[in-house]
Amino acid sequence: MSEVAQICSDLIRFDTTNPGSGERPAAEHVAALLSEAGIEPVVFESASRRTSVVARIPGDSPEALLIHGHLDVVPARPSDWRIHPFSGEISGGCVWGRGAVDMKGTLAMTLALVRDWARRGVRPDRDVVLAFLADEEATGEYGARHAVRHHRELFDGCTDAISESGGYSVEAPGARIYPVAVGERGTAWMRLTATGVAAHGSRPPVDNAVAELCHAMSRIASHPWPVRLTPGVATLIENLSAVLGERIDLDRLEEEARRLGRIGDLFGAQIRNSANPTMLQAGYKVNVVPGTAEGHVDGRFLPGYREEFLETIDRLLGPRVTREFVNLEDAPSAPMDSPFFDRLGAALVAEDPAARPVPYVMSGGTDAKSFAGLGIRGYGFAPLMLTPDLDYFGMFHGVDERVPVEGLEFGVRVLNRLLTTRDSGDLRGAEAPAS
Repeated sequence: MSEVAQICSDLIRFDTTNPGSGERPAAEHVAALLSEAGIEPVVFESASRRTSVVARIPGDSPEALLIHGHLDVVPARPSDWRIHPFSGEISGGCVWGRGAVDMKGTLAMTLALVRDWARRGVRPDRDVVLAFLADEEATGEYGARHAVRHHRELFDGCTDAISESGGYSVEAPGARIYPVAVGERGTAWMRLTATGVAAHGSRPPVDNAVAELCHAMSRIASHPWPVRLTPGVATLIENLSAVLGERIDLDRLEEEARRLGRIGDLFGAQIRNSANPTMLQAGYKVNVVPGTAEGHVDGRFLPGYREEFLETIDRLLGPRVTREFVNLEDAPSAPMDSPFFDRLGAALVAEDPAARPVPYVMSGGTDAKSFAGLGIRGYGFAPLMLTPDLDYFGMFHGVDERVPVEGLEFGVRVLNRLLTTRDSGDLRGAEAPAS
């Protein structure tokens, strides 16, 4: 078994469900793997068992690249899965379990690579800072936010960063598309509150908080958010048209996204803001009208459209429902026309001549939001070659999450090319690591 597959399997067996009992055992395992390779880890906790690990590998240039990933995972109910989600079982050429894609597979690629460097005496072209973080699947308050607030010095010299949700393959006729994320939508998680008059359930309604909140939630859920084509998404669509050899109709983008299937998924959720009601809490007895009702909404807004989003939400809520933020983070972006973006694409093409790298904007969010506050430009780049039958987006937070062993080995080779050669033109000549 390759080292990267074994590390991935071992990491999955640590149940780091968030919320849950914390990331400490997995973090200690990561720190031990780094220490075995002669890399000195810094281990810290933001709260009991909410543990993160950061390490720096010296390179040929003090300018540093940050590779960050999260140790926590979302919940998984074993009865829904074909193979137990915390078994880490390797079956059918894949490593199975919660976190295989999101994102213990990526952590395994990074760990396998730096351990191989240590055995071979390889030095990266610049300092590489590795961050294995807690709490990304919530707000990051116990992970990335804590790290940048209390351990900022660990990220000195970092100008660019790579992490999840980019660099994976999507099959296209005669080519493989590899979206490289150059931005993500902002996050606005909101708690809504309606206040009314408590009363007996048999009386005519006077001021029903539950009804008022439901009306507001319904207005939000049914609102037709307008299409807003940001530069990153516009460039993506232009590139996809070139790869496919056909025009994608900008006036019918929602229909075009459905028509193109998994290729359309690359822009279908990124052409507008969104707000989804997700939770409701009200009342304590069927015959009592409660005085208050609460709900939660997961809001996401495109880069540059935060104010438009909030103004729309306030209009839809009306005067009798208030909002407060559970989490509010701006939409970060990184340049597409940069030498580093070119290097990311060149590393993919060097390992897969059929690769067509394209810029991409994530529909969700990552810890890149926290590191953007330090001026670090974040790219979604967790290189992974998938088999055509695997639905990458469907496995995020879904059931039967799994990652191909060969895909992980591919990712190790791509990362090695990226991190050991300074010039994009030399990426093809990088010595391949043992994965």
